[in-house]
This record gives sequence, structure tokens and C-alpha cells, in this order.
Amino acid sequence: MTDIKSIPSVSVNYACNGSSTKANEMGMRAMQERAYEKRGEQYLLIKSPPASGKSRALMFITLDKLYNQGLKKAFIVVPEKTIGASFNNEPLTKYGFWADWEVAPQWNLCNAPGDDNGGKVGAVKSFLNSTDRVLICTHATFRFAVDRFGVEAFDGCLIAVDEFHHVSANSDNKLGIQLGQFIARDKVHIVAMTGSYFRGDAEAVLAPHDEAKFEVVTYTYYEQLNGYQYLKQLDIGYYFYTGSYTDEILSVLNPEEKTIIHIPNVNSRESTKDKIKEVEHIIHELGEWQGIDDKTGFHLVKTPIGVLKIADLVDDEAKRDIVLNTLRDPAAKHNREHVDIIIALGMAKEGFDWIWCEHALTVGYRSSLTEIIQIIGRATRDAKGKTKARFTNLIAEPDAAEDAVTDAVNDTLKAIAASLLMEQVLAPKFNFTPKNSQSVPVDGFDYGEGGYDPKKENVGFNQQTGQFQIEIKGLVEPKSKEATRICQEDLNEVIAAFVQDKTSLERGLFDSEMVPEELTQVRMGKIVKDKYPELDENDQEAVRQHAIAALNLTQQAKKILNSADDALKAGNTALIDGVRKFAMDVRDLDIDLIDRINPFGEAYAILAKAMNEDSLKQVALVIAGKKVNLTIEEARELAKRALKFKQERGRLPSLTSQDPWEKRMAEGIAFLARVKAEAANG
Repeated sequence: MTDIKSIPSVSVNYACNGSSTKANEMGMRAMQERAYEKRGEQYLLIKSPPASGKSRALMFITLDKLYNQGLKKAFIVVPEKTIGASFNNEPLTKYGFWADWEVAPQWNLCNAPGDDNGGKVGAVKSFLNSTDRVLICTHATFRFAVDRFGVEAFDGCLIAVDEFHHVSANSDNKLGIQLGQFIARDKVHIVAMTGSYFRGDAEAVLAPHDEAKFEVVTYTYYEQLNGYQYLKQLDIGYYFYTGSYTDEILSVLNPEEKTIIHIPNVNSRESTKDKIKEVEHIIHELGEWQGIDDKTGFHLVKTPIGVLKIADLVDDEAKRDIVLNTLRDPAAKHNREHVDIIIALGMAKEGFDWIWCEHALTVGYRSSLTEIIQIIGRATRDAKGKTKARFTNLIAEPDAAEDAVTDAVNDTLKAIAASLLMEQVLAPKFNFTPKNSQSVPVDGFDYGEGGYDPKKENVGFNQQTGQFQIEIKGLVEPKSKEATRICQEDLNEVIAAFVQDKTSLERGLFDSEMVPEELTQVRMGKIVKDKYPELDENDQEAVRQHAIAALNLTQQAKKILNSADDALKAGNTALIDGVRKFAMDVRDLDIDLIDRINPFGEAYAILAKAMNEDSLKQVALVIAGKKVNLTIEEARELAKRALKFKQERGRLPSLTSQDPWEKRMAEGIAFLARVKAEAANG
């Protein structure tokens, strides 16, 4: 067994103040109460992490819409049958609510036999003609039903779409097209829920004009974990291995931790192409196989710490149904010793509720950041005695001896991008405000030793809400309601698109001549314009500045924490102290300063630590071979920045300037002039 190399993990400690698990007088936890306050909205989007209680929040909202808002029926639409169990009957009155959640057995189609396009669609028709009011079905069943009966058949109903990130504005996404039709007809209510911050990742979920109609409820990972009773630390790490992952897996797998292992997709380069043998090899590495328990379907494996019970969800023989039923047993929820390790391929991700899971281990890079968040969510349930959880991603290291390593390089860059993004997901929320003569302290925020100083750019923190309030000189304020919402709610989505942009990542990591402003202004500017074309120029610039500020401040705080032992020991206040220290140590915290920081600078240091010299060179060579010259679009953006430069300084940028950003803007103007001259002479 060879040593595997680790990208230093993101590790965040939380206060565990219990706020997210405390119920109000109606039995609602913090996120559920926040969502219920918006129950009157016709179009409601709930963005909240896995395990935060979205299913029950939907129960509260649905009951109110049916009994107090005049809706006729409710369709609860889930991506796969196993998630239907999240909407089983609940005695809500027992905890203070005014009604119980009850679904007639025949209307939970996730439990019904048959295929989605057969008898289940007929059952939807029967439900529409019945006096019952709630039906649960899969996305597929609902798509077929809408195809057969038309959108008008659902007038006056609630359509609640769980795991909304499966929807897409892409013309090939049937459910996305249908939702657009429902919104255009405007005779239904829609509640959309997602446990991910990256709905559809780089691809839009809804068209901008449709998305603008949704009222958004956001509940962050930080709020959730900070408000837990037991779980107070979450670690996220990426590891490179050589050879076969089955020979390396025990380097990161601790048999004493309750673990879900996701083996790689059979089409990925990490896969051995034989999923059954991979499971057998993992079991062999763990210990001596003792057979299968006939009652539970679990493998029994003898190890130095005792006999492990392993659930195999990869083998799709009939015995998998026995394993699934054993895992769904309600008694298992309260029994930590029910199962020790679960091995899965495509299952046990979304909506899979095993509160005792301490370690989510996935092999092979997941192309979707949404999927990463969902997998991490398997380990972030709060459970008595569970104080730590972790997510581990095993990735095949690029082999310098290979002739073609493009896929390996791509995986490597995505891993870095994801590790950058995790800090955004796990950190408290940033509220940026311009620093000017009218700036005043905000109630509820602690501004550190000495309090608020009107002469400085202040950093405040609200312990209860987990929010930063940071003043930045020269920051552009959003003017429209939509731009304000994006700056408050969707910065992680903007950052997700940025760190998945291959040009940004490649140049930020490996182009020594790259000027940071070219990434933060030109590349990020393009991403914001593409993502929010309906915003005017001022609002696009405001979104860009807020996103870059959030990304760079988080990276700078992390850098400080990694180099300060005393800060790391500060527990829950470490990140807060780090950001405050960074901000306070800079005399003028302005947007120009933030734009001059390469947001991928720390990522290169991480990559250099995690890979050997040959592998790192191989990555750099692949990137260098794909370098592209300036595009017309990039040159035009540079020219626009140059005009702004001229307005501020009274002259155009100079090609001979010692300032690399000024020189780059001048190159953009020269490039456009050359293209124009060539066209004239052509």
C-alpha cells in the first residue's frame, strides 16, 4: 500500500447552541418556521441543506394551502421512490400544529408496484377525480401525467417539487419545460425545495423571468450546523491515490466510524469496470467475511474491532430489496449499532436518512457540485454522541507516465474548485456594505475590541444569525430588488459558476503572467452577465464585486487560520477572528484591493502540497498546451474597463505601464484595433 497524498481539508467548528433543533409552540424548527412565514406565496423556493427538515416544512405549508388558502389538491413530487418515505404520515398535532399530516396509502405512488408510465399515471387520474387531497409520486410519474392530461388538469393545485436541482431550463429537461408551462398559465402554486446551493450547477434551473417570480427562503449550512445540539465539527478532505483505489481505501476508511462509501461510476476512470468485485475487494480489505445475515441481508465481516455489519446497495440482485427494507426499518433510526458501513453506487445520496453516519466517503470526482453537497449531507445529521463528521473524496492522481492525462487533470482542477467552494458553503453569511460618511453600526453585530469605528472599514459579526457585516470602500450597491436578492442569497451560485469555469481555474493556477484583475473583473464579469442578463450594468457590477469579495475574504481568512495555531484553537470563533484580523489589518479595505488578489493563489499552494513534482508538472503541461489567446469578447471587456480607467484618470491605459492590469487593458484595446485593421484589409 502506498501513501496517498491529501489536499489539506476544510475543517469548521460550530457552537452547538441547539437553536436549529429547538421547536417553537407549533413544533417547527428554525428553518421550518422561516419557510412557514412565507406560506402565502404562490411561488416559493426553499434553499436549505440536507437534514435541515425540508420535508416537514413542506407538510406545514401544504396543509395551510389546502385548508386555509383554497387549493384543491397537492402533488408532492420526489426524484426517486425511496424519498417518498420522507412524507409518510406524521402526528403533527402531537407537537403543537393544528393538523396532522396524513396520506392515504393508495396515493403514495412511491410504494405502488408498476412503472411510472403505466398504472401509476392512471392512478394520478383517479386521484384527480377523488375527494382525497394529497398524492406523492416521482418526478417521472408526474412528467408522464402532465404529458397525458395537460397542465390545465392541475389548475388550483399545489405542485411541490423536492430536490429541485434535478430541474433545468435545458430544452431536454422535460420537467423544467412543464414547470415553465405551469408558471405561464399561472393557475397553480409551486413550492420548490433543494438541499443544494447550486441548482443545476452551471446550468440554469429556470429561465430568469420565471425564477424572478419565486420568493426565496434560504437557510445556510452554517446556521444549521451552528444550531445543532451534538455535531460540532465537519471536516472535508480530498485525497489523491495511485494504482487501484481498492488497495488504498483503508488509508482513509476507519472501520470504527459509521460510513457510507460511494464507489465510482462504472464509466469513470477510477472504476475497475466490475462493481461487484470492487465491493468484494473492499470487504476483503476490511476483514474476514463470515457470510450474509438472512434476516437483514447484511454482510458480516470479522475484524479486530468486532464483526461489522455491511449493507451492499451495489449488487442489484433481489437481496438488495431485503437490505433496503432493513435500512428503512423505523427502529433502525434510534439504534446506532443497526449497521456499520453502507456501500452504494447511485443510491444513498439524496434524501437518504441515516443519522448515525459519521463519514461520507466517495471515490472518483463527482462532476456536479450539487452531488457533492448531497453526499456531504449524508453525514451532517445531528445524533446523540456524534460530535464530528467528515466527507472524503478519493481521486486518482494524474500519472506523469501517461500519454493522455486530460481527464485526470480535469478531475484535479475540479477537486480544487470544490475545496475552494466548500469554504463558502460552510462559512457564515457575508453582508457587504459600502463604506462612506453615512455608514453606521448595525444592531446585533459585534465589531470586536474598541467597537465600531466610523473612520475605518468595520467588520461586525452576529453570533445568533451567523452573519458578517463588512464595510468596503468603493463597493457598488445593487439597485434592483433582484440584484439585492442575488447579493444576499445567491453569491454561492455565482462563485460556483466561477470556480467551475475552466479558463478561470487554469489561468488562476498555472499562468504566471496572469493579472488577477483579468480573472476577477473580466472572467467573473462575463459569468455574471451570462447568468443574469436581465440585470443592468450597475447591478451586474454589484453582483460581481460582492461575489469576488466573498470568495477572496474567505480565502484570506483561511490562509490566516492555517498559519496561526492560536487561531485554530479558538474553536467556533476562529473564522470570525480570522476575517476580522484580515479586514482590520488593511488600512483601506476597498474593492480595488480585493480585485488584485488571485482567488486561486491559495489553491495552487494546496495543489503543490498534495501532488508530487512530476504530477504537478504534468498538470501544468496539459494546461499550457490548451492556453488560448485573447478572445474578441475578452478584449471588448478589457476595453470597457479601459474606458472606465480613462474616466477616472483622464487618459487611456498604457502598453508600457509598470502596472500589469493597466498594461493588460491596453493590450485589449490594441487587440481590438488589430482585429479591426485586419478586417479592413481583408
